[in-house]
Amino acid sequence: MQTELLRQDQSRSPQERPRPQRSRTDCPILLSPRLVLRTPHEDDIDALAHLANNANIATMVSRMPHPYTVADAADFVRRTKTGTIGKCVYAITKADNGAFLGCCGIEPHPDGRTAELGYWLGEPYWNEGYATEAAQALTDMAFRTRDIDQIDARCRVMNVASRRVIQKCGFQYQGSGMVESQALGGMMAVEWYRLDRKTWMSLRSWGGRR
Repeated sequence: MQTELLRQDQSRSPQERPRPQRSRTDCPILLSPRLVLRTPHEDDIDALAHLANNANIATMVSRMPHPYTVADAADFVRRTKTGTIGKCVYAITKADNGAFLGCCGIEPHPDGRTAELGYWLGEPYWNEGYATEAAQALTDMAFRTRDIDQIDARCRVMNVASRRVIQKCGFQYQGSGMVESQALGGMMAVEWYRLDRKTWMSLRSWGGRR
């Protein structure tokens, strides 16, 4: 479900930082009121391994192993640089101090008209609105810079928090199904949601949707 994807001086305020630039994979740095979304790099490896080594996260997404080691984190960063994970994979970081919070990304579907949104946050940063803020920034970027008709998102049926994030971003329920979970070593039930361009255009003033 989650995809995996510059570096900026985090000591400056959001107002003082340069405007977003495009990386070599054509994925711009994204700024939101509290967050900076940028390419993962080697300095994230320890924090990534620490936060991702959590069964409460791994069992809610499809492609994360558990246990999650420093070697897994290093391999993740390497693959984001080579583009083997997805088109745009981001580290979610705090704008005020650069702290690594988790990851998010957009992965294109083979049909060329659909993309899939994925995200996860370290457990210490749950219930603070960070996932919604990151998902909204990524959704806006995808519709503004990609020639796509819709974005899909999926969550495990028991993942109430992730469902709430998806719904806050305007996604509409489409159905349910089963996907393979690397951490569980089997299949898990998920819900499928979709946001089309027309709906996004009518809801893109995110401020009233929190």
